Amino acid sequence: MHNSPTRSPSAFRTIALIGRYHSPEVAESLRALGRFLSQRGVVIVVESDTARNVGGDLPWEVKDFPAIGQDADLAIVLGGDGTMLNAARQLAPFRVPLVGVNQGRLGFMTDIGRHDMLSCMEDLLEGRFTRDERLVLAAVVSRDGKDICVNQALNDVVVDKGAIGKMIEFELFIDGEFIYHLRADGLIVSTPTGSTAYALSANGPILHPNLGGIALVPLCPHALTNRPVTVSERCDIELRITHAADARVHFDGQLTFDLKRGDCVHMRKAAHSTCFLHPPGYSYFAMLRQKLQWSERPKGV
Repeated sequence: MHNSPTRSPSAFRTIALIGRYHSPEVAESLRALGRFLSQRGVVIVVESDTARNVGGDLPWEVKDFPAIGQDADLAIVLGGDGTMLNAARQLAPFRVPLVGVNQGRLGFMTDIGRHDMLSCMEDLLEGRFTRDERLVLAAVVSRDGKDICVNQALNDVVVDKGAIGKMIEFELFIDGEFIYHLRADGLIVSTPTGSTAYALSANGPILHPNLGGIALVPLCPHALTNRPVTVSERCDIELRITHAADARVHFDGQLTFDLKRGDCVHMRKAAHSTCFLHPPGYSYFAMLRQKLQWSERPKGV
């Protein structure tokens, strides 16, 4: 994975607008952005739930995610990282690149500020953006030899103890090899993108997006010798539930599926990735300094 110049501006003939729901700020930004792009000859489509929540009589065509995936050359997401995660899961199979406009605090994935939105769109239309390919996890839950849940995640797949509060027990296998039996509150299986999300709060490592790795981060393990481990993105990862009262698996913290004893959760790198487009001057480490409030360089250095 690497950053490289985007496609030529002529490739962005149809742009989809996707926004966080029930937000007056998003509605205002979406209308302004739609007018700006329309005046420059871009065909605008608005995601259906976004249009319903923005309200009013929008002058642009409304489409659902599958139609956007088929028709759009680019999707602009207005909101926060949660909005971006949902859009990324929906559009990654269609390989539609994404641009994030943050409507509040700086986001890890929505890196364009609201007040810089139009100037950054000018850069976009003139080709002054870079591509950033991000690993996506494909996950399958199997029970009694049958696949009962198929999903994907840009941030992480988390198996945890659910609402009851008792620890769960499971076995971890990597490429078919038994690694360990874990008794814990759960396990986070994180992509580099998700390494600055839930995994970070559980003392997991920060993985640069260009690093081809997957982090396995235990949640409150019973044995303190169980530490986070990073494995290759080419690995097949399997969790087998051996004891649980109310185990669940979560995809990006947005979708949840109930697990039973004996269930297996299989994870591997998806066949497709998610592509972010960043404006000129974007720096992953500068974003980390601001978001994580790292200290500035001392004066005179």
